[in-house]
Amino acid sequence: MLARISTELVQLHSRFYGKGPTKAKTHMVDDAVLCVLRGGFTTIERTLIESGDRDPVLRMRRSFQQAMEDEFRRVVEDATGRTVIAYMSTVHVNPDLAAELFILEPIEEPESVMPSSLDGDQPARGDGDQPARAPDDL
Repeated sequence: MLARISTELVQLHSRFYGKGPTKAKTHMVDDAVLCVLRGGFTTIERTLIESGDRDPVLRMRRSFQQAMEDEFRRVVEDATGRTVIAYMSTVHVNPDLAAELFILEPIEEPESVMPSSLDGDQPARGDGDQPARAPDDL
């Protein structure tokens, strides 16, 4: 699944830029999917960056990422079978990196059934004041 995301994101970059990243690695932790793409600047972009004019390159890359958001989301949703609820992207010039971050809709966990107290005076959780588990932050 993660290799599929890496491959398809590289293919999207290649198709629309004419050159894609040379390396890509995708990671998944809980509801977050992060793809780090290395080496994707075109010759024109690299020339502008080396001449000290990187702002137009970064603006164009951000515009591209916004225009491609639906395509990028589709790649991750198809691979994971889950809905992407947030997409964030950034580009770094030196070293030549891009990071695509996708936050997936949390999976509903079944509520746990807590045994009732045997004598009726003690809390069912057994800890007095603390909930059985902390609520999810995301």
